[in-house]
Amino acid sequence: MITFDREGRFDHVEREKLLDRVMGPARFQKSSEILRRDRLPANGLAFVAHDGKQLIGTVRLWNVNAGDSGSALLLGPLAVEKVYSGSGVGAGLVYAALNAAQSAGHRSVLLVGDPDYYARFGFKAAPASGLLMPGHFDRHRFQAINLGNDDVLTGAQGMLCATGAMAH
Repeated sequence: MITFDREGRFDHVEREKLLDRVMGPARFQKSSEILRRDRLPANGLAFVAHDGKQLIGTVRLWNVNAGDSGSALLLGPLAVEKVYSGSGVGAGLVYAALNAAQSAGHRSVLLVGDPDYYARFGFKAAPASGLLMPGHFDRHRFQAINLGNDDVLTGAQGMLCATGAMAH
């Protein structure tokens, strides 16, 4: 039985192994990783999927400042064991993360990812069009969603910068 829950205190070891298997070492070169490096995920906004006791999926949200629009979240990385690809585990994790973020009062979420995949959740390139990521990033993969009724990202300008708590 597949279950979704907040990341547990001891999930980080299996989480890192999963990310290594699914994404490989190239994940450390991504622009999003620059914003995550040496930071903790946003409080209460890291999720995992388990099949029985096996960790099969992960997603985290990170505190960032989105230029002149202020506080936002950055989603990623989203990773699911390859044998569960297409099973809905990734979507379940994204929905869990977005619902929890909205419930916690966050106003927007940004990511760098496949536009076709993330469109189903409401992500679009337009709200992120005036924002920049540190380092190289693919503009057409840089997307955002406004949570709730506030259109906080339209017209936003500037560079994303990490604001989350530092890891010890």
